[in-house]
Amino acid sequence: MALSKMEDFKFDGKERIPVDYVKGIMQTIPTCNIWDQIWNFQAKSDDLLIATYPKAGLEQAKQMPSPRTLKTHLPIQLLPPSFLEKNCKIIYVARNPKDNMVSYYHFQRMNKALPAPGTWEEYFESFLAGKVCWGSWHDHVKGWWKAKDQHRIVYLFYEDLKKNPKQEIQKLAEFIGKNLDHEVLDKILHHTSFDVMKQNSMANYSSIPTEIMNHSVSPFMRKGTVGDWKNHFTVAQNERFDEDYKKKMADSSLTFHFQFS
Repeated sequence: MALSKMEDFKFDGKERIPVDYVKGIMQTIPTCNIWDQIWNFQAKSDDLLIATYPKAGLEQAKQMPSPRTLKTHLPIQLLPPSFLEKNCKIIYVARNPKDNMVSYYHFQRMNKALPAPGTWEEYFESFLAGKVCWGSWHDHVKGWWKAKDQHRIVYLFYEDLKKNPKQEIQKLAEFIGKNLDHEVLDKILHHTSFDVMKQNSMANYSSIPTEIMNHSVSPFMRKGTVGDWKNHFTVAQNERFDEDYKKKMADSSLTFHFQFS
C-alpha cells in the first residue's frame, strides 16, 4: 500500500520517503496518508492473509492456490478489524530476531521506499528500540502469538520452513483446505526453494525500478539462511541483544532457533 503513491517522491539517490507514526507504530508517509482506507478495508470470509514482520520470509506462500491471497506487515493491533470479524484464515511467519534484523538492515539499505538505516551500529540501536517501520519485532511476534489462540491463525517459523519445508508446506496446505499429492508437493518444494525463487522475477522484485530498489546495494533475496547474524553481530552486540531479548520476551512462551545444530 505504501507503494501506491511513490510517484509523489523523487528518488535521486539521496531522498527517501519520510515517515510518521500510526498509533505509535512507524510507517511511511504514503501509508499514513491513506490510513483510514487501510483501517476500513473490507475483508472477505474466504480471504487468506499472510502476515509477517518485514523480511521474515514465506514469499512462497503467495504461489499457493487460494481465492484471494493478501499480505501484510502490520502488527495485530493495526490489522483492519474486518479480517478478524470475517474469521479469515491467517498465516503468520516469524523469524528469529537476529537474522531478521540483519535481513531488514540490508533491505533498508537497498530500498529507497524506506528510511535510510544508517550504519550497522546505528541500525542495531534502532531495531532494539523498535524505531523501525512496522514497529518493534518483539511486540509484533508476541502480539500475533497471543492472537492465534482466539482466531484462525497458523503460526509458522522461518527456521522450520528452512529445516523441514515439506512438513511445513503440508501443514499450510491442510490449514487452507488443500489436499496435495506427492507430485504437486514436490513441485511446490522445487519452485519455492530459495535458489529457484531468487531467479524468479515474480518473487525477487527485480522488476521494480532501480531508483526504488537497488539490487546492486543488496539483492531483495539475499541469503535466506539461518545464523547469518554471526557475520554481523560483534560479541558485545550479541551479549547486549541477548540481555534485551530476555527482558522483552520474558512474558511469552515463544521460542526461536538462532542457528541449526
